[in-house]
Amino acid sequence: MAKFIKVAKLKDLPPGSRKLIEVDGLVVALFNLDGRICAIEDMCTHDGGPLAEGEIVRPGVIACPRHGAEFDICTGAALTLPAVEPARTFTVKVEKETVYIERPFA
Repeated sequence: MAKFIKVAKLKDLPPGSRKLIEVDGLVVALFNLDGRICAIEDMCTHDGGPLAEGEIVRPGVIACPRHGAEFDICTGAALTLPAVEPARTFTVKVEKETVYIERPFA
C-alpha cells in the first residue's frame, strides 16, 4: 500500500505556480497545472540539471534550462533530445485542501 506524505497546502500552490520541496532526500517540484497537481523529481535525466528552473514551453511540458530537453511534467516522459530517459514522477493526492505525494522510498 502506498504511503503518502503531506507536502503543501493547496492555497500555497495556486494555478500556474510551482514549488520545490524535499522528501526523503530528493528535491521534488510540485506544479499546479490549471488545477491538476503534478510532482516530478527536480532533475533532468540528461545531465542532472534543475527542471523546476526551466520554462513551461506548452501546457504540461517543461524544458530543462541547460540544454532544452523537454519533459511531460505529469508523466515524466522525455519528449525531446538530448534526454532519452523519463524523469521520476510521484503520485499526488489532494484531500481537504492539503497536497500529499507518495513517499519516494516507502
